[in-house]
Amino acid sequence: MKIKVDFDACESNALCEAMAPAHFQLDDDDYLQILDEQVSPEELDNVRRAVAACPRAAISLEE
Repeated sequence: MKIKVDFDACESNALCEAMAPAHFQLDDDDYLQILDEQVSPEELDNVRRAVAACPRAAISLEE
């Protein structure tokens, strides 16, 4: 699975960072950075929670 982010929709709320810190981080200017776009089976539940929690639906997963 691979993480996809619509950066135009992203408001940098950091909910994704709180739920999947191995994959998401806000930089010093509060812009979302994807640390690792490939999702391992061990991290899949955390990333799915981050996708579901995004208030702007800016994050998705693709095969």
